Amino acid sequence: MTEKTANKKGWVKKALIALLSIFLLGVVSFWYILNENFKDTALTESTFTVNAQELINAFQTNDSLANATYQEQLITVHGRITETEAADTTVNIKFVDPITDSYLIFAFQAQHISDAKILEAGDSVAIKGSCSGNIYSQLRKANMISFKRAVLVEKFRNFKQ
Repeated sequence: MTEKTANKKGWVKKALIALLSIFLLGVVSFWYILNENFKDTALTESTFTVNAQELINAFQTNDSLANATYQEQLITVHGRITETEAADTTVNIKFVDPITDSYLIFAFQAQHISDAKILEAGDSVAIKGSCSGNIYSQLRKANMISFKRAVLVEKFRNFKQ
């Protein structure tokens, strides 16, 4: 076997090992992200406590600053529910700004869906969730601020916004 052929086979072997390593690293990373578990939001302390309308206003005023401040933070939001949406096996709770149509939307943690199902439009509540940030819709000309892993903290009787 010539030296050129041996070098070529060695290079191909190294390239295959590198590709296999990258593939395995990708599979392991994907599996980790897919199976990532979060601590129950109900057991975790909020970083911020805000009024729903004030939070919507913060994102409308300066979405970059609001995203930098609130994104991936646990936030307790007080407000009056504007609407509820049944979505597959969960319920989404919305606080909508009637002037701009911008809104906060909360997707509840699996173990707390039963709490979300009893909520109705008009209920005054405190909901805690992890803020996913803001998306601006050019079509609706409105901000959508989404929350994941939400839990009902409290339902109020005579809460005023």
